[in-house]
Amino acid sequence: MADRIDKVNSLLQQEVGKILLRDFAFSPEILVTLTRVETTGNLIEAKCYISVFPDSKADGIINALQKSVYDIQYKINRTLRMRPIPKIKFVKETEIAKAAKIEELIYRANEETNKVESIEKEEKN
Repeated sequence: MADRIDKVNSLLQQEVGKILLRDFAFSPEILVTLTRVETTGNLIEAKCYISVFPDSKADGIINALQKSVYDIQYKINRTLRMRPIPKIKFVKETEIAKAAKIEELIYRANEETNKVESIEKEEKN
């Protein structure tokens, strides 16, 4: 069953991505990415995680997509040959922000380590 859900997630990500690319004209300064799709085990709902740069525009983009969800759902229903077709729900991606924060902390820790090592080398000389 998990294999089927993975396939459904992949298929929905491809189809929703095509619809977003084809039917939505986002501003050139805004980068909108469909990062992943998670479908429930009973195939009733699919959460489409959307990443937006700059982050300040994310809520507006998610609201606009959520208002258009019926049109997107209609297009998916006509395209896919499976039953049931999960109901689409757009959600703001938070994992990427968490990963960026962790990466920044690692970078800072490396900088501090390099500073300490350079000070120790200077003291030895």
